[in-house]
Amino acid sequence: MIVIFLLIPLSIMTAAIFLAGFIWAVRSGQYEDTCTPSLRPLMDENTKKDEKAKE
Repeated sequence: MIVIFLLIPLSIMTAAIFLAGFIWAVRSGQYEDTCTPSLRPLMDENTKKDEKAKE
């Protein structure tokens, strides 16, 4: 029973830390552009082929 009195506050503090980290990430702009990073490898691949074709 004593363990529950330790684990509940510990889990609430851990959840608060993760919530604070998520709020910080949202406010600092980590989630503003979610489409471009997934397209970046495709764009890089095309530019490398274009450079080789020019040479």
